[in-house]
Amino acid sequence: MHTQTLRQSTAARLDHVRLDGISRSFGDRRVLTDVNLVVAHNARLGLIGENGSGKSTLLRIAAGADEPDAGTVARPARTGLLWQEVPHDADDTVDDLIERALAENRRAEKELTDAAEQLDGTDDATERYANALENAERLDVWGVDARRDRVLAGLGLDSIRLDRRLDAVSGGQRSRFALAALLLERPDALLLDEPTNHLDDSAVAFLRDELMGWKGSVLFASHDRAFLDEVATGLVDIDASRAAVGEASRATVFGGSFTEYLDAKQLERERWEAQFAAEQDELKRLKYDVDVGARQVSHRRGPTDNDKYIVKFKQARTDGAISRRVKDARGRLEELRENQVRKPPKVLSFAGIPTGSHALADGEALLSVRDVSVDGRLDIDRVTVEPRTQLLVTGPNGAGKSTLLHVMAGDLRVDKGSVSRRRGLRVQLLEQDVRFARPEASARELYEKALGAKRAAQLPLSSLGLVAPRDLDRPVGSLSVGQQRRVALALIIAKPPHLFLLDEPTNHLSLALATELEEALGTYPGAVVIASHDRWLRRRWRGQELALHPA
Repeated sequence: MHTQTLRQSTAARLDHVRLDGISRSFGDRRVLTDVNLVVAHNARLGLIGENGSGKSTLLRIAAGADEPDAGTVARPARTGLLWQEVPHDADDTVDDLIERALAENRRAEKELTDAAEQLDGTDDATERYANALENAERLDVWGVDARRDRVLAGLGLDSIRLDRRLDAVSGGQRSRFALAALLLERPDALLLDEPTNHLDDSAVAFLRDELMGWKGSVLFASHDRAFLDEVATGLVDIDASRAAVGEASRATVFGGSFTEYLDAKQLERERWEAQFAAEQDELKRLKYDVDVGARQVSHRRGPTDNDKYIVKFKQARTDGAISRRVKDARGRLEELRENQVRKPPKVLSFAGIPTGSHALADGEALLSVRDVSVDGRLDIDRVTVEPRTQLLVTGPNGAGKSTLLHVMAGDLRVDKGSVSRRRGLRVQLLEQDVRFARPEASARELYEKALGAKRAAQLPLSSLGLVAPRDLDRPVGSLSVGQQRRVALALIIAKPPHLFLLDEPTNHLSLALATELEEALGTYPGAVVIASHDRWLRRRWRGQELALHPA
């Protein structure tokens, strides 16, 4: 995530964000089509949609960090953008990031000091001081350091020294510092991309309270279902398929909660499928009427000499009626062909975890962790994973959840204690942040290399319902963060391990896939260990739980 505040002199008095007719393509791939959206002052809209649907692109365009191919954007002069990644210079410290956010406050404080020193009784000096004092009071320059400390503490960052380099703290900590900087900058409009990633319960609660009291427009993309229910005043669904039902915009605002949205979305899909089926039936009937009616008129038997006059008269009336019906049917047929609802596209739906040798026989533990310590990051007495263990690891940031998973995966050495594994144990870890060694390779290439040609042919990547057909041969480096995580998940479940470790599995995944994945893991025939802050997942969890605390 990255903060960026953009200013426009032409929008100095604007108090909302407005997008009109926004379209954006990358090469031959259309991402956004004719998006119209207004984020009113004091509205908090949650941006939702499938991975790769254009949520991050829309946020960047709304902030001015990317240009649309078509359409216009209006936004407040002070608009803040939070990115998923945090680009930074090599020598940047945490303090550099925070002080950039407080630059306006520091300037106002300096101007007040300079104006006070220049007071000499003249009208100009007095007016300068009065203006500087008013601006300082508006920005609350005297309370800015206390506010900084409160925000850092609220996001769980108060124990980290501000003189540390940004590249010396973890990715999750950098993300939280970027969020802290944006909150301290207090722009008039907030555009947030996955703001709850890397936040524990207390930090999510702090952010929730900050946004609930925010004076300005808020548009945020989030996978956090509980957070959407609590914070959003409305939901914005970006769905590429919506253009198929004749709507001018791909952005549809829903005024209820996320829970209510799920029901409404299902009903909408059912209505669309029913309308498509009804129109297809009508098209068949109209085509039949046109074909049969035309044959009746053109192939009718001619009259005999005895009844040719009366029959000719009756036949003309009948032919006229049939011709009118054919003409009406043909007109309706042409109209329906031109304006018919297109076939609902197949929903990218997770096909579940393939069958395979997920489990080892009962009788011996798969893995045992005893009296383990890792460099102040983890201290744990004992964890035992049986062949069908379902374990949820919880705890605040810094408690060692990710560290424990890496110890179990065998890619992190312990400083003290022991880790024993059953012979022949296969372990796979779905990490929080996916990095591919070959970003230029396609998802299909990585899949075939990881599984081998025979297994990849037996279980094609497309059959898993994780990667859309149009994305199979695109370089993985060009995919969205969520799409890349889908690829990483596919590489694991195509050859299911005996022990499946997942670090924040719902991060970056679409809301639909997160739900489907949870259900699949609940019936996984091997062992599953999940580390998660996701309150929605935790509320529905039926397995064992392990609560960790900071070492």
